[in-house]
Amino acid sequence: MTDKSPEEGNNVPLTDNSLVVDISDALSEKDKVKFTVHTRTTMKNFQKPEFLVVRQHEEFIWLHDRYEEEPKYAGYIIPPPPPRPNFDSSREKLQRLGEGEGTMTKEEFTKMKQELEAEYLATFKKTVAMHEVFLTRLASHSVFREDQHLQVFLEYDQDLCARPKGKLEQLGGLFRSVGSTTDQYYLNATVRDVNDFFEQQMSSLTEYYNQLKEATHRTDKMTEKHKELADTYIKISSGLIELANSDNGKLDKYFAKVSDTFEKIRKLESRVASDQDLKLADTLWYYMRDCQAARALLVRRLKCLANYENANKVLEKSRQKNKEIHAAEQAQSIACEQFESISAQAKEELLDFKTRRLHAFRKSLIEMAELEIKHARSQHELLKKSIANLNELL
Repeated sequence: MTDKSPEEGNNVPLTDNSLVVDISDALSEKDKVKFTVHTRTTMKNFQKPEFLVVRQHEEFIWLHDRYEEEPKYAGYIIPPPPPRPNFDSSREKLQRLGEGEGTMTKEEFTKMKQELEAEYLATFKKTVAMHEVFLTRLASHSVFREDQHLQVFLEYDQDLCARPKGKLEQLGGLFRSVGSTTDQYYLNATVRDVNDFFEQQMSSLTEYYNQLKEATHRTDKMTEKHKELADTYIKISSGLIELANSDNGKLDKYFAKVSDTFEKIRKLESRVASDQDLKLADTLWYYMRDCQAARALLVRRLKCLANYENANKVLEKSRQKNKEIHAAEQAQSIACEQFESISAQAKEELLDFKTRRLHAFRKSLIEMAELEIKHARSQHELLKKSIANLNELL
């Protein structure tokens, strides 16, 4: 799960509880997850102070798209949408485990199944947390929380997406994403940004995104190796129990004790993997997506700059021809005002983004370090006691 604490900057003060949103329950079905969204509010535009609605992932995407399509939010970093729930990997592992049941001992199969069920549960909790973080960022933001679409999402007790997205609509989302990247390259090549701050921000955010992407990939591999190690401990523990059951002599108790030690180490190793996923991988992943949202803001600003430059050219041609000068002056004035407005807001948002991510990374890394120390001490104590117990058997 990611950090759920309210963000800084444009968000309302921590003491303001006029709009509090959480996901109080969630139900996983075969092809979808139903989230129960719980809202408590004192805001007068809502009909009641507290209510519950059930939402699916597509409705979260619908809400995100409403913010992206609204021109008045062009100068803000719009919180990234939550990822689509994906339990395919866990389901495939459980299916493969079932197919290989005959090749394992009963105890090994039971432990492997428990491990995979715990992995599935962790993925489910993470999915719920990501959807909740998206809503809490909107609800705690002084501007986004006033949006009518958010009110509809939180209050309207019917489906917002009456039917699932068709293939063309899904492809539309893909093309929109590709189009945004294409816009960035085109605008960077054709529009000269005279503001060093924004030019530097685009460069640093692109580099930062690439570094986060690589770090996320490496963290996922590290977490996966810890999970593989935990699975290996299951096999060693089960093998030792089998030896203990087949030897009624002096070694049976010894093998049983060693097996118990590996089982306890396995549980610790699983916790290490879970905490690394929770405190590091999730933070890296989330800010990789948030970095994309920040770059999207810079692309919108470049579009405004391109419109402003085009308005200047049109005005210049109108003056040369002495035609439609008043209309060209009005268009140029509007374009100038829009560009200056988005530039001022974008600068504030980008500075806030830096503060917010530094705070989040500092918090996550400190918590992860504390957990790593705790697990290392637990492992040390476990091995120390196990060696003492084994010495007593000799």
